[in-house]
Amino acid sequence: MSTQPRTDENTEPAWLLVTRREVVSRITDKSFLLGTAFMVVLIAGFIGFSAWQGERTERVTLAATPDAVAMAGAIADSAPEVDDKVEVTVLETDDEAAAETALREDEADAWLHPTDDGWQLTSESSEQDALTAVARAVVRQQVLADNAASAGTSVEALETGSTVTTDFLRGDAERAGVAEAVGFVFVFLFYFAALVFGMQLASSVIEEKQSRIVEIIAAAIPLRHLLAGKVLGNTALAMIQLLVYLAVGLVGLSFTPYKSFVPALSGPTAWFIGFFLAGFVALACLWAVAGSLASRTEDLQATSTPLTMLMLVMFFGGVSLDGRAQVVASFVPPVSAVVMPKRILAGGVEWWEPLLALGLLAVFAAITVWIGERLYRRALLQTGGRVSLRQAWGAAE
Repeated sequence: MSTQPRTDENTEPAWLLVTRREVVSRITDKSFLLGTAFMVVLIAGFIGFSAWQGERTERVTLAATPDAVAMAGAIADSAPEVDDKVEVTVLETDDEAAAETALREDEADAWLHPTDDGWQLTSESSEQDALTAVARAVVRQQVLADNAASAGTSVEALETGSTVTTDFLRGDAERAGVAEAVGFVFVFLFYFAALVFGMQLASSVIEEKQSRIVEIIAAAIPLRHLLAGKVLGNTALAMIQLLVYLAVGLVGLSFTPYKSFVPALSGPTAWFIGFFLAGFVALACLWAVAGSLASRTEDLQATSTPLTMLMLVMFFGGVSLDGRAQVVASFVPPVSAVVMPKRILAGGVEWWEPLLALGLLAVFAAITVWIGERLYRRALLQTGGRVSLRQAWGAAE
């Protein structure tokens, strides 16, 4: 008897019915909504904290004994030139004991005093990083000026030819920093979505198989329609969640000191959405296969191990690869789903490279779906224990 669904004008395709069921059941689930809301709050909170940190002026108190007051005053006066986010106030103390007391009683953040071979900053229990950086720069300049005057020359003459600058073949240092941070966010979002929705998809397949509901479904619609509906439904949910996160991130970034980069991030973000879609469809199909190979929930860890390892390779590859290895990986599916968007962020990518990488990823997704569909159909109705890939591939229809 044919299992093809009826296609009269009042009947929707079976895959669309399954897709709608997946979307509606998840999007009305409190845990899904609360999880999404929590991530939105987390992203907004992180961006808000970063913006606050970027605008915050760090005020520090520097204790100084009489033999260090002049140098401490120079540090306080020159601090804004070295770091405009650091404000130094000098606390004059009578002697070393008074300076130590000021540290212990939190009246001062650090104590400046001379040593046999220079100067030392002493703090109560942890180093004051911002103050240390400012003090090092100012003390070096002051000592150089004194030594140059003693030698009958100038600081400029002593430092001639000693300057080291940095440059990038692509972009600049600030853009490179932003690209690295946003690239990590892209990699994390892909990994997070593929793992969370993939596990949910595989678990739902196992539940239907273990309860034998799938046998009733299989009598009504083709299993390929069931697979298509599950993959498309979870893909739609993942895309909705991803778009929410990206929108919150870009809007939040517009309120930070990096707001000038928001227009430049729009293009790479659009590319990331395309790569995410192709890569997620391929992985979602593999997660459905992992669920169909298992007969119990306890089997999922074993059947999903190769897929989990692949996702870890994608994550660490996306985070750590650079140079020639990154260029090569940006064309190798499915790693290209996270590596190519990072390259686009950094700039300097030829126009055809993302198109080629996305085309290869789409071909990979199509092949994965074709293989996964065959494995899914042949393993889903087999009960009595975990099914191996070889058994699923060779099983009768």
